[in-house]
Amino acid sequence: MSDYIQIMTTTDDRSVADSIAESLVKRRLAACVQVIGPVQSTFQWEGKVQTASEYHCIAKSRIDLFALAEVAIREAHNYDVPEILSIKINEGSVDYLKWMDGVLMDPSIES
Repeated sequence: MSDYIQIMTTTDDRSVADSIAESLVKRRLAACVQVIGPVQSTFQWEGKVQTASEYHCIAKSRIDLFALAEVAIREAHNYDVPEILSIKINEGSVDYLKWMDGVLMDPSIES
C-alpha cells in the first residue's frame, strides 16, 4: 500500500485557494482538496505579530507526489513564503484509499 498524506497550505484569497485546489486535482496530484474558511491565523511576520483571515486547503495525496504538488502550489500561491506541509495518514478506509489510487497520478508515467 502507498504512503498517503495530507498536504496543507493557507492563503488570504479565496480565489487563490480555489485555484490551488483545481490545479492539484486537474494534475492528479491530489484526489481531493477541501477549502475551509475563512479561519483566523496569528503568526510572526516581518518582526511583528500579525493576524489575518485565511483559507485552509487540505489535499489528499501520496508522499511520492509531494514534490510535484509543492511546485504546483507555489505556482498558484500569492505568498512569498507559503505554508506547504505534509502529514502522513496512518490509517484509512480501504475503499477510500483505493479510490485515491485510482484518481492520483502514476509518477512512473510522464504526463
